[in-house]
Amino acid sequence: MTRSTVTAPSAPAAIGPYAQAVHAGGTLLLSGQTPIDPATGRLVDGDVTVQTRRVLANLAAVLDAAGAGLDDVVKVNVYLTSMDDFAAMNAAYAEAFSAPFPARTTVAVAGLPLGARVEIEAVATVGAPAPGPR
Repeated sequence: MTRSTVTAPSAPAAIGPYAQAVHAGGTLLLSGQTPIDPATGRLVDGDVTVQTRRVLANLAAVLDAAGAGLDDVVKVNVYLTSMDDFAAMNAAYAEAFSAPFPARTTVAVAGLPLGARVEIEAVATVGAPAPGPR
């Protein structure tokens, strides 16, 4: 199976040794995105609603670089530092996705990179990748 990485210049650069996304066969696996503003490289100011919107915009940028969109997402994992933020995150999430919604898991974690309140990773279905990095 051919595997290639996806790099989206309009999304924050990876903050470690990983790819923004990996395209393998007809599957696109997106690394978790945090609410980093790609223009500044800093965490956005604001509550979990603001942070969730930024995370989803970052995911959309990576999807776009791979020739896909949010409608191609089939599975999402959401990580929150507090389940008290669930309703607000869910409302912002519902602004980005439409029915039929992807499968989703939401869990609370002890902490996230840079003090983020939310991180989201996704799996999308797309066409076969071109050989080499994108």
